[in-house]
Formats: sequence, C-alpha cells, structure tokens
Amino acid sequence: MRREQLHPREDAPEGFVPPMSAADVAAVESLLGYEFADKSLVEQALTHGSFYYPYRPGDSTYERLEYLGDGVLTCLMSREVFLTYRDLPPGPLTRLRAANVDKEKLARVAVDHRIHRFLRHKAPQLDGQIDDFIKELCKYQYHSNGLLDAPKVLSDIVESLIGAIYLDSNFNQEVVWRVFRNLADPLISLETLGRHPVSELLEFCQKNRRGLKIMKDGWDKNLKVDVLVDGELVGSAVYGQKKEIAQNRAAKAALDKLKETLGQCSVESATGEVHVPLDRLDLAGALEIQ
Repeated sequence: MRREQLHPREDAPEGFVPPMSAADVAAVESLLGYEFADKSLVEQALTHGSFYYPYRPGDSTYERLEYLGDGVLTCLMSREVFLTYRDLPPGPLTRLRAANVDKEKLARVAVDHRIHRFLRHKAPQLDGQIDDFIKELCKYQYHSNGLLDAPKVLSDIVESLIGAIYLDSNFNQEVVWRVFRNLADPLISLETLGRHPVSELLEFCQKNRRGLKIMKDGWDKNLKVDVLVDGELVGSAVYGQKKEIAQNRAAKAALDKLKETLGQCSVESATGEVHVPLDRLDLAGALEIQ
C-alpha cells in the first residue's frame, strides 16, 4: 500500500516537508473526476497533522477543509433524501442522511476509490488500522451499522477533498454533488438501510417486555461487554479499541441468539414509536429496561 513519506532536503529549513508531486495531484484528480484550478488544495486536503512531526503543523493540514466539506455534504444529502422520499417523515430521513455521510460510509468511499493511498501522515499506528478496516469491509455489503471501527482519518480526507472542491469551484454545490454522487455510488437507500444493533435490541425487548441489561463496567479491565436478557447472558463481545464497538457487537450477538432461540428468520422491530436514545447508554455502566 502506497504511503506518502517524508524526505526533507539537506538544505531544507526547519519544519520543511516536501510538496505533493504533480503526478500524485493528477492521480487524485483522476480518481475524483475533478480538475482543480488551485492544485495546492489537493495537497492540503490530504495532509494529516502528523506529517509535520516533530514540528508544529501550522495551517497546511486538512482540518479546515474537512469542516467545510462536512457542512456541504450534510446539506446536499439532506436535499437528496428530502426530494427522493417525498412522503417520508423526519426520523427515517435523518437516518438515511446519516447513513450516507457517516464515518463508515465515507471511509468506504476512500478505500473503494483508493484515495487513502495518497494520505500524507506519520502516525505510527494508522496504517495498521486502515489495513484492518479494509480486511473487515467485505463482511458487510452496504454498512456494518456500528460493528466496524472505521479510522476517522479516512472519512476526514473525503470530507476535506469535498471541501476543497467546494472552495475551488467557487462554492458550486452542483459540482460538489456530481463528484460525491459518483464516489458514493451506490447510495444507501430505504431498502438497504440497516438497523443499529443496540437500537434494534432495545426496541425488541420493550416490545416483548423482556428485561435487558447491557453491562459495560468490566470493559476497562477486560475489554468485554455483556448483554443479559431476563437475567440470562445472551451476548458478549470483546474489543479493545472502543467500548462503543464492543457494545454494538455484543448487542448483535444477543440479537442473533434471540433469533435462534425464537426460531425466527429475523427479529422484527417494534411497530410503535418507541425509541430509547442511544446516548442513555453512556450514562452508566449498565442500561436496564424492565
């Protein structure tokens, strides 16, 4: 896998880093299907702060462009789902928008189009994290719904490149949408929109009046999250990088066990408008529903 490396000249001033080559800029433009008037925006959009180590990165990193791209993508995807699903209420519209611009979806865009090969960084663990993510992607056709730990830097560079195009095109939203629509194809639709395992499990237990406990107290010691339904252990997961991922995988394991136990092909979600905010899961070591 290609990575941008740092090779300063012997006579280079302190903090100097080499510019992105014209060939690399052209290659990125080809991947995007967009030719920049200001070529320096490509370099800035793909430069992580660690690339300047041990010196301070200054202003030539992707952070400001990422901010801009995040905002325009949210706006454009809001428009897209609003016009595509004219009778859909705000709740499902919000979930559709989020699924198409969240960290995992944008990380998939970076990997699918091999944009990640041009990331300029010196973060020691990042290459391994990206490789692990790529290996796991094949398990999920459209989206893992919280089961994969996508490296944030991958979504960051997609947002920063979108921000760069928005700026370079004099804030032309139609140009940005054309580029992103091509990169993100296929968009996640109402038919392919999955469910977050924790949300699905919560609604299932509420509908069926089952007692639910998601035990997270032990994660700091053993990196494990357990799920108990009516006092019985029905799902566990171990993941050391993020408690949230371990929680999601434990919930998915519990759902799979419930499906098997009930002899169902799938566990149907509650038909009523019963929702428990996911942020409640962070208020305590265990969430309990009786």
